[in-house]
Amino acid sequence: MQRLIIGCGYLGGRVARVWVEGGDTVWALTRSADGVRRLEQHGIRPLLGDVTQPASLASLPECDTVLHAVGFDRNAGPSKRDVYVDGLGHVLDQTIDRCGRFLHVSSTSVYGQQHGEDVDEASVCQPEHEGGLICVAAEQAVRDRLSESRTTSGSVLRLAGIYGPDRLLSRIEAIRSGKALPGPADAWLNLIHVDDAVRAVIAAADAATLQLAYLVSDDRPVRRRDYYARLAGLLDASAPEFDDAAVGRHTHGLGKRCCNSRLRNELGVELQFPTIDEGLPHAISQTSI
Repeated sequence: MQRLIIGCGYLGGRVARVWVEGGDTVWALTRSADGVRRLEQHGIRPLLGDVTQPASLASLPECDTVLHAVGFDRNAGPSKRDVYVDGLGHVLDQTIDRCGRFLHVSSTSVYGQQHGEDVDEASVCQPEHEGGLICVAAEQAVRDRLSESRTTSGSVLRLAGIYGPDRLLSRIEAIRSGKALPGPADAWLNLIHVDDAVRAVIAAADAATLQLAYLVSDDRPVRRRDYYARLAGLLDASAPEFDDAAVGRHTHGLGKRCCNSRLRNELGVELQFPTIDEGLPHAISQTSI
């Protein structure tokens, strides 16, 4: 199979390695010479370009699968909307009708529910914050282009918070500092181990038929209090206190509880780390701390 990855980072890089190990030809877009060298080391064919510069995307190849998993680099200059909406549009211009399947990695920030409601793919997406609104706009762009295409199928993968090896360092530092964590202790967290996120991408790429959206989250939403207590226990540290008056990132209200039934039952993804009880020990064991 011929695969193309736009955004070959923490998630995309792992997907690429699975595809390469399976004998696929994998192309990946990178913005830098250092990125070219890094990709080549893993048997990935680099393409130098930038999603915000449409002329640089002219050499994107025809392929069986496109994975669009672009992250936002705050130091790069362009705004989040420039990257997530306009940049995505440039990629779609070059790839739609030239690939068999287009997969777009989105976020559970598309949901605006903040009172502990259960949400799934059919739930209303009315976020209040800019990041969520941008993700909704990006999803709509993908759906519009897929609906116009006669040859390309695809889906949006709404990922919960990704954790895994070397993705816990800031949280570990916060626990060890002993300082109160900002935001409510009882707010809900929805999480997915990176290895299970990879499984979801692989399953969506290979599925005979697809729904237009999948919520990629593990089996059990967890309160922030319980998450950090579990993490502290694994670090032999004291469970943290919380400062409800201080508003931290992603701690507006109590959040929502994501349901992964479609991921499990329709896409057939078997999670290796169905809860943080399995996932956190693995992530910490693989993290340099």
